[in-house]
Formats: sequence, structure tokens, C-alpha cells
Amino acid sequence: MRVTIVAKFISIVFHPLLMATYLFLMLSHTLPAALNPVPMEGQQRFILLICMVTFLIPMTTVIFFRMMGTIESLQFFNRQDRVVPFLMITVFYGVVTYFFYDKFRIGLHDNVLRLMIVLDLLVVVTTAITFFYKVSVHSLCMWGMIGIVLYLHKASDNNMLLIPSVVLFLLTGLVMASRLQLNAHNANEIWFGAAAGFGVSFAAMTLLFQYI
Repeated sequence: MRVTIVAKFISIVFHPLLMATYLFLMLSHTLPAALNPVPMEGQQRFILLICMVTFLIPMTTVIFFRMMGTIESLQFFNRQDRVVPFLMITVFYGVVTYFFYDKFRIGLHDNVLRLMIVLDLLVVVTTAITFFYKVSVHSLCMWGMIGIVLYLHKASDNNMLLIPSVVLFLLTGLVMASRLQLNAHNANEIWFGAAAGFGVSFAAMTLLFQYI
């Protein structure tokens, strides 16, 4: 019973919609230059904005879907329950990214927009897979973050991301184990998510950050 409670806690704390917030929060403390053009003194406010538009608003919408009966459970036990919310989240992430580009005048030469595009691709791939397969989104997102952080660590001139990378690996292992403990996914679904998340994010980082 205690192990199950811990597994539920881990699954909630590392909810996939929180990935963007955690990513930008970690980078603001370890590699602030990765959040160019957001100035250091404005990065905390920017992270709060990211949390609102990539977690709070989408989560509120998912809860609304549950109240309306569009989905059976917030846990998304059934693959069919995931389709409509994931499509909505895909559109929303795309709109947010376009908003940054159009209103904030953040272009492809800026790291923030490129990171958002990588996150968008992860959401798109997750949604596409969901039409055919119940992939572990927790695993996909955690390994997606690993792909982003490992690329930035490889590309940076210092080792500021070394310790965060190690911690991220450990946390990812805990998240994957928690999903197995809760019987939310089988091993194949978890490892498929890991391969998809890391492959998409690392490939996208390689392409986008060599754009200039």
C-alpha cells in the first residue's frame, strides 16, 4: 500500500504537462543562456507564464472534459479517452508557440522558440501514437526532457548540466517504475515511450540548434 501511494505521488509530481515548466525552471538555474532572449531578471516571470499556458490551462480543460463526460477518468486508463484531450493539447501548444513568435517577436534564432518547437513535436508525436497505441506519456516526456538536456550538455562549454542530467536519469527511472507499480502501463508501452521521447527530442534539438 505504501509503495502504491509513493508511486501515485511520483506520477502526479512528474505529470507530463509539467515537463515544460520543469525544463525551463532547471535551465534558468543551470544554463540561463539557453533561455535567450528572456533576460535573467525576467526568467522567473516567464516560467510562471509557461506553467500557466502549458499546465494550468490545459489541465483545467481536461477536468472540464471529465465533468462533461467526454472522458471516463483523469487517469486516461483507456486509449480512447486520450484522443480528444491530446488533440486539444496539441492545438493549444501550437497556438502558444505561435503567440511567442508573433506577439513577443521571438524567432527561430532564439533558443526559447526552438525549445518550444521541440516540446510541440513531442506533443504531436504523442497524439499521433495515441491513435494506434497506448504509449506511456510519462516515460515519453521524461525521456524527451533527457534528450533536450543531453543535447544542451553536449553543446555547452561547461559542465553545468552534468549533475542535473544525472538527477534527471534517476528521476526518470523512478517515474517509469511508478507507472509499472500502478499497472498503468506494461513494460513495452513504457520503453516505447522512452524510445519515442528521446529519439524525437534529441533529433529535433540537433536539427533546430544547427539552424543558424
